Amino acid sequence: MRIRRLRDLVTACARRSSPPRVAVVRCAEGYVLKAAVAAHAKGVAEPILIGDMAKARETAARLGLSLARFRAVEASDDDTALAAALALFKAGEAQLIMKGLISTARLLRAVLDKETGIPARGALSHVAVFERPGTRGGGRLMCLTDPGVNIRPNLQRKADIVRNSLSVMRALGVTRPRVAMLAATEKVNFPAMPATLDADLISTMARQGEFGDALVAGPMALDIAVSARAARVKGYEHPVAGRADILCVPDIESGNVLYKSLSTFMQADMAGVVMGSQAPIVVPSRGDSDRTKLYSIALGAYLAGQTEDAAKTQGA
Repeated sequence: MRIRRLRDLVTACARRSSPPRVAVVRCAEGYVLKAAVAAHAKGVAEPILIGDMAKARETAARLGLSLARFRAVEASDDDTALAAALALFKAGEAQLIMKGLISTARLLRAVLDKETGIPARGALSHVAVFERPGTRGGGRLMCLTDPGVNIRPNLQRKADIVRNSLSVMRALGVTRPRVAMLAATEKVNFPAMPATLDADLISTMARQGEFGDALVAGPMALDIAVSARAARVKGYEHPVAGRADILCVPDIESGNVLYKSLSTFMQADMAGVVMGSQAPIVVPSRGDSDRTKLYSIALGAYLAGQTEDAAKTQGA
């Protein structure tokens, strides 16, 4: 089944017989609590609230929310909250971890800790899924990567970032994802613009079968990646041009600017997860709305469900 809109993630998760449990780290924030309560109400996930529970209940009361039905774990600081979340995951009592009032960097350092964290399955990277602005008819999801984790990734890390994003889009039902390696120009300009050379090399790797049957093109400017008209005017011919499913940015600065442009200027809802761990880590931006946080939980829950289904199939 192909997921074409963010709300379809919520519907798909609600169909599952047992929603996953999500450990919410430092939960005492209004939008986080609203998203957690909504996720429970819609059958998306069962929240486990971790943090300053007196403050969380005070915030919830101010918003007209009740937290009485949810499991709560008292944690007065980041370290205690992170230790509790990781312990719940390792014990099988939580299938997802969600960022609340804690920085992404602090959360991921704890996840990656060799002694107390969760063994990684590869490089961690942030994948943000959104509905293509102006889509008519049936709708279409795209993803942006990596706007939140890798600051200045080298060539090998960019290949890992592409792999993580491909796993998300394939899970959402895109059978042959199209990846645009973004840059400021379509020509290799090295050493002035190192991103153009990396994009060209990643495209070469794709032609050699490195990413399965995915279509990868680059370097490619944003307008060519998303606009068939711009590609036609500029004479850029490639199956990805104007039809990109994945926008892979050269660094965190350009990715963060594009993410915030979509979420603020366009008021686009987003769904953000970190891939590469044993389970998706839900990492909405602190400034994101409760709806974006709900969609982020839904994306994490959906991906966790797909992983669980695959494991059952392999074990059958």
